[in-house]
Amino acid sequence: MSDRFTQTTSTTARLNVYIQGKGFPILALHGHPGSGRSLSVFTNHLSKRYQTFAPDLRGYGKSRFNGIFEMYEHLDDLEALLDRFGIEKCLLLGWSLGGILAMELALRLPQRVTGLILVATAARPRGNHPPVTWQDNFYTGAAALLNSINPSWQWNRETFGKRSLFRYLIQQHTPTAYNYIAKEAMRAYLQTSPTATRALYTALRAGYDRLKDLQQIDCPSLVLAGAQDRHITAESSLETAQYLKNSQWVCYPNTAHLFPWEIPQQVLGDIDRWLEEHPQVIGSQ
Repeated sequence: MSDRFTQTTSTTARLNVYIQGKGFPILALHGHPGSGRSLSVFTNHLSKRYQTFAPDLRGYGKSRFNGIFEMYEHLDDLEALLDRFGIEKCLLLGWSLGGILAMELALRLPQRVTGLILVATAARPRGNHPPVTWQDNFYTGAAALLNSINPSWQWNRETFGKRSLFRYLIQQHTPTAYNYIAKEAMRAYLQTSPTATRALYTALRAGYDRLKDLQQIDCPSLVLAGAQDRHITAESSLETAQYLKNSQWVCYPNTAHLFPWEIPQQVLGDIDRWLEEHPQVIGSQ
């Protein structure tokens, strides 16, 4: 499977990117479906001290792309983005698919990556999501529509949200989580192209597994997981942390794949503490 990531192509996409703050650069990579704006829970906080770059990956958000492409081409695009902004070294933060790309970029460009913050992701991703029923789709559509109108409506969260597919993405059906879903998830979902979906699922069906290659990564890593994540299980995130040489693993109880939107302050606090303990990842000693 790794060959899908180690190829190179001469054609790169000029990615739309959201830039905030000043200081040491942090490249933040979103998941599927997603966009650069989906990472505001991280970038709004981190950009107070660092400069954050949150691109829309090829085929996502405003980075429109016509035609079929493979997963490795995301890496070509990201390397071109680093060159475009003159970023010699950066910290990588990746959520879900973004975490996979962060690990791949660290393998490809070890001299440019100072550290990894890996969120709800794994080098050998495994899920245990139950089959989706028509009732799931019905409740999800109703919950999403009503949530876009009134994200804080408790009746919707209790009546539709907890019966919808949201129940596999979050465990804590709070106004905070539903506000993030309304503000960032729905638009990102609608802007995700079929070709981006094809590229991801083609790679996963081929049996993506980079565990043994992780020993090549020397930089410090923080691996964060939700205990009830059904999309990429906490066990597969722990497995990744165990293969990384210099990693710290944190698992949050009663949370799922979107745990940064469930418990943002706790997650950001843990990231801040890790950054203080590893000043080298932000260019300090």
